[in-house]
Amino acid sequence: MNKVWKRNYSYTFLLPGAIIYFIIFILPTFMSFFFSMTRWSLLDYEFIGFDNFITFFQEPSLTIGFKNTFIYALVTCVLKVVLGLLLGVFLTSKIKSKAYLRSVVFFPTLVSTIAIGTAFSMMMHPTEGLINSALSAIGIAGPDWLGDTRMALLSVAFVDVWKGVGFATVIYIAGIMSIPEEYYEALQIDGGNAFNKFWNIIVPLSRPATNSVITLAFIGGLRSFDLIWAMTKGGPGFTTDVLASVIYKQYQGGFYGLATAGNVILFIFVTLLVYPLTAYLNRKEVDL
Repeated sequence: MNKVWKRNYSYTFLLPGAIIYFIIFILPTFMSFFFSMTRWSLLDYEFIGFDNFITFFQEPSLTIGFKNTFIYALVTCVLKVVLGLLLGVFLTSKIKSKAYLRSVVFFPTLVSTIAIGTAFSMMMHPTEGLINSALSAIGIAGPDWLGDTRMALLSVAFVDVWKGVGFATVIYIAGIMSIPEEYYEALQIDGGNAFNKFWNIIVPLSRPATNSVITLAFIGGLRSFDLIWAMTKGGPGFTTDVLASVIYKQYQGGFYGLATAGNVILFIFVTLLVYPLTAYLNRKEVDL
């Protein structure tokens, strides 16, 4: 008995965390799969098989929801990676007030998403908004940022980038600062310039940070809902509907089983996109 206890002693420290993880994550996941095949309310449920999935795929706005979800995730991911890397390089260079500038860049990440969405909705008003008022002061007619079907989704995506680029920047700052100084010294001996430093040292050796930013930003974009709902509620029409907003509208209508099936589909959709992406990024990672 003592030998068994000694062999399993270290695993007992994992037990409390494992129990919490099971209750908060594993159990609700399996319950979601079950209730996605039912017609349920808070007090009762009826098993109906895959009818919810069939009905969900017949939603008229589902096609545009899939398309918008992918476009939104791709745009926000690419911009967060590019801007986060550039800001990370700038904020690790020899400039004054780096600590202050870092806090300024990171600050939007701490602000409520709903508050940011509401504020930018007012700022992007076509006639009374601050942005178009500033543009008109220099003789430029501003567009209807959230009312134009061609611009609404991208307008929300740019706000998402403004809010989330600070987090990407922090990851890049940590990645850049972890690069050994020997690489910079060798480049200086070889007569390399600032561009050589950026392209030949920082970009390849900060790949672990890049992989983290790509993965987190892409998952966040695929699951995005709150900012889009706060700014457009999926409009005008269905032009800014994403999968999460389509699901939420089913919850609003009281179709809980249908909405749960939508969440399962979203989970599978995110997994099918992110898993191969993560595997590819890990294969390309450079060891220091």
